Amino acid sequence: MADGRAPRKRKKKSHPVQDWLLYVAVRVLVVFLYLFDVETNLRFACFLGRLLWKHYHRGRQRALENLRASFPDKSEAWIWQTGRRSFEQVVMLTIDVLFTPRLVKKYNWREYSRYKNAEHAKWLMQERKGLLMVTGHYSNFEITGYLMGLFGFDLYSIARPLDNKYLNRFLYGVRERRGQKIIDKKGAAELMPQIAAQGSTLGFIADQDAGRKGVFVDFFGRRASTYKSIGLVALTYNLPIVVGYSRRVGDRFFFEIGVNRIIFPHEWADKDDPLQWVTSEYTKAIEAFVREDPSQYWWLHRRWKTRPKDERLREAEAVVSPGRDERDVRVVTVETSPAARSASGAAY
Repeated sequence: MADGRAPRKRKKKSHPVQDWLLYVAVRVLVVFLYLFDVETNLRFACFLGRLLWKHYHRGRQRALENLRASFPDKSEAWIWQTGRRSFEQVVMLTIDVLFTPRLVKKYNWREYSRYKNAEHAKWLMQERKGLLMVTGHYSNFEITGYLMGLFGFDLYSIARPLDNKYLNRFLYGVRERRGQKIIDKKGAAELMPQIAAQGSTLGFIADQDAGRKGVFVDFFGRRASTYKSIGLVALTYNLPIVVGYSRRVGDRFFFEIGVNRIIFPHEWADKDDPLQWVTSEYTKAIEAFVREDPSQYWWLHRRWKTRPKDERLREAEAVVSPGRDERDVRVVTVETSPAARSASGAAY
């Protein structure tokens, strides 16, 4: 009888020489890109995004499936157009990250950004009583943290480090150049109490699959596993949650920075399950701004990879022959659920 535990993933073996050579190649490429203006680079990024859409079959299929499930009323032509545009946005983000420190300064930020419903969030950050800022894999989600650091706000962003330590150090340097602080995801739990106590702002990408231990909330009509950490920090320290976005305007290096929901502690005070409510509420807010322009969301990432237990049970029972008893059903559930998960794809 299977014990129900998936085999542990082997830790990737380090290849220092290969990593260093890749790092050098990337730095040479970056120097080449800097020979051209940002708009030329963005046009080239769009071209690469279309190539990726054409040749990355598994990613394209995943994006199409996610779009069809999320927008069942849309035509197939709209689904394909939105998916292709989404791939363009993923590649364009690379150019955005590289050019942001070179272009955006304190004296010219208005040339590259505009703001919508952001005043209240700005006042909250200026009070330095602490808050959480969440967004999703949407457009240029990196520039918001850069701008907050540029304006002098005390912001810490949670991020997963790259396996290549040389590239990771380079990209962290780019992102932290104007005051934003990056915290590795693995060590964030130990630092969160201190950061919250000192009145800083914590930034999260809040639309990642959290596995079986996550909180399942509705996202585009399907339940999605969501990390508990954001809600737990908010509940523990009574911190408001600001849900915001950065949306590209046209194909330019210009962005609308907006806030579409602020969740205050008094709102969850009378809820029976405040963690579930908070997680659901900020996820709804993320869905709301994605719906305003779905083409800028990262539809290729596996937001719905982990399915709730009841769905896994129904899936397992569907393959059980009528002659088996309830004990056999439980065995099949354990043995077949990894295959079912594999059918929906591996982790992004």
